[in-house]
Amino acid sequence: MNDVENRIYLDHNATTKPFPEVVELMSKTFVENFANPGSRHGQGRQARVPLESCRERMAEILGAKPEEIVFTSGGTESINMAIFGFVGEKPGTIALTAGEHPATIESCGHIKSRGWKLHNLQVDSRGLLIEDQYDRLPWAELKLVTVILAHNETGVIQDMTRLSELCREHRIPLHLDAVQAAGKIPVDFRKLGVTAMSVGAHKFHGPRGVGALILKEGTPLRNRLFGGHQENGIRPGTEPVALIVGMTKALEMFHENCEERIDRISALRNRLQNGLKQKCEPVVVNGEDSPRLPNTLNISFPGLEGESLLVAFDLAGISCSLGSTC
Repeated sequence: MNDVENRIYLDHNATTKPFPEVVELMSKTFVENFANPGSRHGQGRQARVPLESCRERMAEILGAKPEEIVFTSGGTESINMAIFGFVGEKPGTIALTAGEHPATIESCGHIKSRGWKLHNLQVDSRGLLIEDQYDRLPWAELKLVTVILAHNETGVIQDMTRLSELCREHRIPLHLDAVQAAGKIPVDFRKLGVTAMSVGAHKFHGPRGVGALILKEGTPLRNRLFGGHQENGIRPGTEPVALIVGMTKALEMFHENCEERIDRISALRNRLQNGLKQKCEPVVVNGEDSPRLPNTLNISFPGLEGESLLVAFDLAGISCSLGSTC
């Protein structure tokens, strides 16, 4: 099957197809607001209007303040900015779950090579953080806690209530990787009670190459990039206005009918899951008994090789993945 449009696409955690409305608005913005939003002339000021409007709208949807939104090139950069920005020269300990995205694991691994320690937060058989371990964390040594809010492979969603309370009590920065969650489930930065949160547009039908780091007002963050005053000096570089407009439009489209979309996609996921369980036993649904993203089904077929299944699916016109593309 060579016709891409006739294929069944089941890889939305890897990336999503931008909504037509997003593409149309971006195309218009590329033409009408091409100028550098940092320029002081009329066209520069004109380009800055949609940039700041997007900052305000994203803050409103994500439960933050406009000044807490820092635009980046995507989720990976946002995660790197947070992790490297919170660690100092004096070694300490970073707590993270073993199932983090490679952007987190590899960043922390690099920091470990500089003499830091990594403390793995344990999860149970359902993929949920075990809360009993929190009291045994090395709080005196901790410099940062970073957790993936919704897992990019299993879709399991973590309850951050207790951990965020303890991090505030011990004055430890808490970073959330919400790249897979934002735009798929409601995410409220203020209610989560975290210090920083990363999002990426292409996970919710926005464009690739743009994302955001939400940083709690008044929180110091060490610079990793230098070269300009943009984004309050935290992330220098000319802002891609059209991409930011596209990201905001996609997030708005989710927000406007999020309950209906969640119900519809959850029903489709459950229909696929139940059909596979009935017709393809034995099967194991990973994270079945946990809160999950509505669009995510992680399923195993004991006795079969994943690579062989993947090839068979691809030849049949079905696009899916064995796990994270990263």
